[in-house]
Amino acid sequence: MRFWLLGLCCLWLAGCGDSAPVAQEAYVFGTRVEVVVWGVPEAKAHAALGEVLREFDRLHRAYHAWQPSELTALNEAIAAGRPHQVSAELASLIRTAQALAAQGEYLFDPGLGRLIALWGFQSDEFKPVLPDAETLKDLVAAKPSIADLRVADDGTVTSKNTAVALDFGGYLKGVALDRAAALLKARGIDDALINIGGNVLALGSKGGVPWRVGIRHPRVELAGEGVIATLELRDGEAIGTSGDYQRFFEVDGKRYCHLIDPRTGAPAQGTQSLTVLIPPGPEAGMRSDVLTKPLFIANDRWRELARRLGVTQVMRVDAQGRIFVTPAMQARLHFTMDDLDVKLVQ
Repeated sequence: MRFWLLGLCCLWLAGCGDSAPVAQEAYVFGTRVEVVVWGVPEAKAHAALGEVLREFDRLHRAYHAWQPSELTALNEAIAAGRPHQVSAELASLIRTAQALAAQGEYLFDPGLGRLIALWGFQSDEFKPVLPDAETLKDLVAAKPSIADLRVADDGTVTSKNTAVALDFGGYLKGVALDRAAALLKARGIDDALINIGGNVLALGSKGGVPWRVGIRHPRVELAGEGVIATLELRDGEAIGTSGDYQRFFEVDGKRYCHLIDPRTGAPAQGTQSLTVLIPPGPEAGMRSDVLTKPLFIANDRWRELARRLGVTQVMRVDAQGRIFVTPAMQARLHFTMDDLDVKLVQ
């Protein structure tokens, strides 16, 4: 079976013997998610999967960027210049996102919600319409950033910049991956694959055989079956891809994707897709989601920034379709297409 999910597809087959996978799917975070459990009784698997999907739904509803949620309530207060007290969970998410944004030179910045909305990406459907030039210029000049927020010990959030609006679209899927892994382990499940729209975290294996994922070609319509390469995920590893090919629109033949460059206020150009493989750790899922964004937006500076972020396993497809891989990533990949222009970057 093959399951296409944004930048990655998960490839798994039931093996011989008594064990069989138990899977459940849902649509949250604006994408399809799938969780597969292996090697436990079906009733136990379904109970665990139900708990995971309920947690996904709770996170989705609590921190939705444009439907009424705790996040939109905070954004309304920021826009009005009012202090606003948030839950302990949201306060923690903001503090963590601030630290991650700083590490990535604020190329990943969840404070750009108004820019994301201005470009039409806070919607389930994208219209091929460019934003008003003057409105865009004024918003870029305001320099909204998550760094402008202050979170007090009691959870009261204030902002010196009323142009800030939080959007956790590039962050929450990774948080959810780690939550899912913790919930499954707490229920005694050691073998599972969690896939949230192209961000994948593996636990254990499928009956002793490693979980295998395929990395999608960003121009799938030009590439046959569309898988550039496959790799086997080890226990606790997470992999994520950011690309310009799912959430985008075109005007006069130019593609505009949802990944906004805070330096220009416009969709990032120069990269078609960027994939990172993150080693096991308590925040592997979150890092697999977040760290693709600054590296995608950094364009030709991606390798330098990857070193600063401590990311050793990266594959980038640039605007010309050339593929750049780090040595550690190349060692894990099995390329599946002929005539690829692959360059090793030290």
